[in-house]
Amino acid sequence: MSGMWLKKKCMTKFTEEIKIGTIYTSDAFSYTQQDVNDFAKISGDNNPIHLDEDYASKSIFKRRIIHGYLGSSVFSKVFATDFPGEGTIYLKQDLKFLKPMFTDVNYTAKFTVLELNAEKHRALVKTEIFNAENSCIVAGEALIQNRKFL
Repeated sequence: MSGMWLKKKCMTKFTEEIKIGTIYTSDAFSYTQQDVNDFAKISGDNNPIHLDEDYASKSIFKRRIIHGYLGSSVFSKVFATDFPGEGTIYLKQDLKFLKPMFTDVNYTAKFTVLELNAEKHRALVKTEIFNAENSCIVAGEALIQNRKFL
């Protein structure tokens, strides 16, 4: 893999380091069924594939799955707090849900800088979620802006 690996503890020092090819990988994360229930309540997406174990057991997934947008909300969290961090404005995100996400399973998110526009303080970033077997579950691209770090 090309690019520079950045560790969470050095995020305050990367102003000069973000460039095309920079890679950031999140800490492991997971979601609980309570997280899914809360997201359903907030979003209004009460699809039984997310909430009803009996219903989901008869689906192609054989069990309940996490809402795609709940799973991919990790991108917003990382952009706002870790990479590049405070002050980041999320301008655009496209997503492909390649495989289902399940509760109580560890995932990691990977961010790869594809393009930089220094004049507008923007970056196009490849966004991916991987499971423990290193299979890509969610893939997309985000456009972000940060006047301090980009």
